Amino acid sequence: MNRQPPPVPRRRVLLAGAGAAAALLGPSFGGGSALAAGRPGARAADPLQPYASYWFPDSLPSGTPGEGITWRSLADWRPETDRDLAFNTATVPLAERFTPVPANTTARAGQARISALAAFDHTAGNPSQGSATADYYAPTHWAYLDELVFWGGSSGEGLILAPNAPVVDAAHRNGVPVLGTVFLPPAAFGGQLRWTRDLVRRDASGRFPLAAKLVQVATVYGFDGWFLNAETEGGDAALAAEMQAFLRALRAAGAPRGLRITWYDAMNTTGQVGWQGALDELNRPFFQDAAGPVADSLFVDFRWSAGRLADSGRLADRLGRSRYELWAGVDVESAGWDTRTDWDAIIPTDRDHVVSYGFYRPEWTLSHLPAGRTPGRFHAADDRFWSGAGLDPTRPGRKGDGWRAPATAVADRTTLSALPFASTFNTGHGLRWYEDGAVSSEAPWNHLGLQDRLPPRRWSVWTKGRRPDVSLDFADAWRGGSSLLVRGALDAPVTLELFWARLPAGAATVLDLTHRLDPSSGPVAVEVAVALREAPAPGAPAPYGYLPAGTLEPGGGWRTDSVRLGSLGAGPVRALGVRLTGRGGAPVAWRLGALAVHDGVTTPAPPSGLEITDTAIADGATSLRLRWRRAAGLVRHYELHRRLPDGTRRFLGGTCGTAFHLPGLRRAQNEPAARLQVRAVQELFTVSEPSEAELPW
Repeated sequence: MNRQPPPVPRRRVLLAGAGAAAALLGPSFGGGSALAAGRPGARAADPLQPYASYWFPDSLPSGTPGEGITWRSLADWRPETDRDLAFNTATVPLAERFTPVPANTTARAGQARISALAAFDHTAGNPSQGSATADYYAPTHWAYLDELVFWGGSSGEGLILAPNAPVVDAAHRNGVPVLGTVFLPPAAFGGQLRWTRDLVRRDASGRFPLAAKLVQVATVYGFDGWFLNAETEGGDAALAAEMQAFLRALRAAGAPRGLRITWYDAMNTTGQVGWQGALDELNRPFFQDAAGPVADSLFVDFRWSAGRLADSGRLADRLGRSRYELWAGVDVESAGWDTRTDWDAIIPTDRDHVVSYGFYRPEWTLSHLPAGRTPGRFHAADDRFWSGAGLDPTRPGRKGDGWRAPATAVADRTTLSALPFASTFNTGHGLRWYEDGAVSSEAPWNHLGLQDRLPPRRWSVWTKGRRPDVSLDFADAWRGGSSLLVRGALDAPVTLELFWARLPAGAATVLDLTHRLDPSSGPVAVEVAVALREAPAPGAPAPYGYLPAGTLEPGGGWRTDSVRLGSLGAGPVRALGVRLTGRGGAPVAWRLGALAVHDGVTTPAPPSGLEITDTAIADGATSLRLRWRRAAGLVRHYELHRRLPDGTRRFLGGTCGTAFHLPGLRRAQNEPAARLQVRAVQELFTVSEPSEAELPW
């Protein structure tokens, strides 16, 4: 039965400060940080706190912005006067990725892909470098995404939102492009047609200056393009023609820099807002005209039907475009995996996929949880959303299940193709920070730029006995905020698949495994599972060989065991995992804190020139901004610590860039000055000597 999704419930009004605001279909506070410092008003307490940048195209609203909101014009933006530029610049390059043999027989490579429109906070409230809460949307299922849209924009804050650096750095590490948002809201949500005209205004030479600005912003900040949504009513065919010419100019300027454009199905060629629910002749010129592509993809409004999507795919074919450049909107903001969707209209199981699809607000996996939500509960929900209720993509969803999880339809992708490679199973947020198995900060935190590459298939387990529970757990960690926990009664050996890869390996290549048992666990024999060939068929296990990595007994702490991979033969490593064998079916609670593959370990060169560039005092505490010079060689990220009077180090934060904001420092004991340190961290998480600075009291 064909079903047309209802168009109205997804719209809601967001109150931004003192004024009514809106974002296409309305970002809510529930989708982002719960920290007060990430909300309007925080800047009054800490004027040095940087936030993701947002603008109006040119002219500003009348009246006064709400507390914590700054109205800015993109037309006036200059990188040399952007005081937050160093905090908002992403530095991780977009990684290349490949598709291994699919995890199951229903997931397909080269067909439907997925876009996601996710709001991490309201437009003015996205901290540039994380914040002091673990209650944050931390996506980790990058393997199924083709692009992420950093969702926002509102008439009370700003219509153009650039993504913050942590989100871009995490996505890029996993090969996923990130787009900023340009939102021209309906009049009911404060939209004004003058803002549309501002955006597409030409200069005296007939060029589009704001198209050049959007390209400059994305290039300087280090993200990958723009999602454009023109929903302000009242336009005419002439304005629509200017918008189409603006898009063409934006794409022409951005494409040589690797930028992409997604156009939302709203304004059509009459200048009216039509929401076609299809690619058709009324919106086709915004996707492609007689001269060629105008946008790289089209997000089809939620009013689609099976017939409209089929017609859309055929029209894309006739235009010489891939039908998988069309995203059929699936609104999951309110119901998540209980969302009713005509999946066969998009990704039928008995024939080729019709088009791709786009999730609107998948951060539901966080926002739907009740008060007192924890990172562990969020990741359990997020795993179910992306992998299905069975939590194992090698066993696709049951027939008749209303939710068709992405893992059942879209083949996962990976970036693991070079050494060294390491993961500490850090999700980019946590209840505390660990270093070498010890807590170095008791403060909760989030910073997605510190997120590791994580197992893409949650959770692929092979055993002839009972299946254990597998999760990302926050009660203990070797490094960062989390570890991988396998828990259950092992009545037969269990192979847990972790990473699919194309890692070069030779006689000297070593795999290090840092692991431990929880006190309640029985003993466990651990083997490293290594495959030098791909799985023989979709849904089949890799042809693993096994290398002993020791037997863990209860009562021990973290330990690192190393194995040489060369004994299994020559050739690139295609898959990595572990095999666990319990004793007598006793309950097991085994933690994996780190996995590393390398041909040798080196120590990075230190950064230099750490200096304090600005300070502010409020309520007896000092906030400050720091900067330093990049360390020579390859650096994964930088970590900042404070050396306390008793000689211990306290973790303050980390970033992939070379500037950092520290809030709320207070004098410790009677120290004459706070001693601050920054260190470079390499891919294997080896750490440099520090560069130091002091804050005199």
